[in-house]
Amino acid sequence: MEITTGPGRGPERGAGRGDRSAARMRAAARARDWPPSRPWLWVEFIGLYLAIPLLIAVWLPASRMFTALFAMTALGLVLLWRTPGFSWLRLARDGWRGLSLGPVVVLAALTALASVAVLAATGGAMFELPRERPGLWVAILVLYPLLSALPQELIFRPLFFRRYARLLPGDRAAIVMNAAVFALAHLMYWSWVVAAMTFAGGLAFAWAYEVRKSLPLAVVLHAVAGGVLFTVGMGAYFYSGNVVRPF
Repeated sequence: MEITTGPGRGPERGAGRGDRSAARMRAAARARDWPPSRPWLWVEFIGLYLAIPLLIAVWLPASRMFTALFAMTALGLVLLWRTPGFSWLRLARDGWRGLSLGPVVVLAALTALASVAVLAATGGAMFELPRERPGLWVAILVLYPLLSALPQELIFRPLFFRRYARLLPGDRAAIVMNAAVFALAHLMYWSWVVAAMTFAGGLAFAWAYEVRKSLPLAVVLHAVAGGVLFTVGMGAYFYSGNVVRPF
């Protein structure tokens, strides 16, 4: 005996399910690409780049600072993903032509000179980490670019300049603003040395991304600057265990 379900009924049901699934995917894509309103962008901007760093610096104990920073990074990555027109593939593919050795060498030299000057003025120990704890030093050089420089660059460069472009002033002022919020994110260390160095570094990283149009260059500059800081002996300034609040 042959049992039939009517002409085309099975395929029609399958096609219906496929159509509904495709429709849901298109709706999700439209929702993700729907541009947020300007007031809402201000709420996000102030919360992410001003309120959260201030709360971390003023309220959280030093032992929880990095947990909060990782949470801030995760939030920023979600916002970046939801930015209209954003593509991870395009972000990974673009900007490699802007990667060059000259800016890296210049920033490494300037960072080394500034670090030596600070340590000489404050009586800090130079090259203590590679001399006393070479294993930790090597681990920092290997892991810092991936675990620290790259996440920070994603939050403070593509997210800042792409999602909040409508809120930003002209190019030069936007770069200065970017460096300022980057320095503010390091307020938790309560050190004028950290503030000055992260502001200067923020200018260089923002220039690499916004002027040279190269996220890879910004990441490499950040990674090299961090490696030089820890090598010369400035790691003590960027260690949460040494944080002393002025209140």
